[in-house]
Amino acid sequence: MKNEINPANLKLNSSAKKQIHQCLNVVTEIFGQDLLGVYLYGSSIVGGLEKYSDLDLFVVSNRATTREEKATLATALLKISSIYMKSNELPIEMTIVEQSEINPWHYPPRFDFQYGEWLRKQFEYENIEPWPAKEMPDLALLITQILLASTTLAGAKPDQLLCKVPYKDFMTALKDALPHLMADLESDVRNVLLTFARIWSTVATDAIRSKPSAADWVISHLPEKYHPVMKRAKAICKGEEKEHWDDIQELIKPCADFMVREINNKITEIMLSNNLDRSIKIA
Repeated sequence: MKNEINPANLKLNSSAKKQIHQCLNVVTEIFGQDLLGVYLYGSSIVGGLEKYSDLDLFVVSNRATTREEKATLATALLKISSIYMKSNELPIEMTIVEQSEINPWHYPPRFDFQYGEWLRKQFEYENIEPWPAKEMPDLALLITQILLASTTLAGAKPDQLLCKVPYKDFMTALKDALPHLMADLESDVRNVLLTFARIWSTVATDAIRSKPSAADWVISHLPEKYHPVMKRAKAICKGEEKEHWDDIQELIKPCADFMVREINNKITEIMLSNNLDRSIKIA
């Protein structure tokens, strides 16, 4: 497969370029001619990499992986991906989809394989399919981001393989994500708060923002008593403060609840309107 962009030409540090090159080698070896496209998206494209950013890779194939191939992927990615702040390398988030599961588009879509650092322990214990189901509403959000702002690393351009996600399905996916995020609030405070901020700013403005930018938007719309929570989340994200919450612990859940109410109210308003012929953009 011909690469559209050599990783060496990306505006990233040498470690990140090396990691991307390694990931490309792995998926190329596994899929061969069945590899249809590989895309870099997320913080490295929009907003810039922050202290806790991942290298986000989206892979489209012409077939599903076998169990043996999933094991090979897991073993390779455990070596390529880095635990946050443990080395110069970055964490890898790789999502693999079979084209027939997303084109023609249907909701909820299904994925084939995903690696992320939150799954590291399960992969280390050789649980190569640690997800409870293959349905992945979040694909509606990922595909929208990739079509709006991504770099093609290999294969066809994204609009040749991916369908534009209907606005209604995009909003449904955001709503469906809320309970899972709230369940992780206690164990992943910063990330969950910043994700709620991104969702709220998106449903209110139809624009996708980086986490720091979304935090700024939310701070201007939150009651003042919750400002310290989002200011802390943004500062940690940018590496300006260490992860610490004890001094404002009692404000975290109420702040999250407030954002979720605002998100649900706005999505309900959108769904009840007759104006669903809208598009998402990058802020």
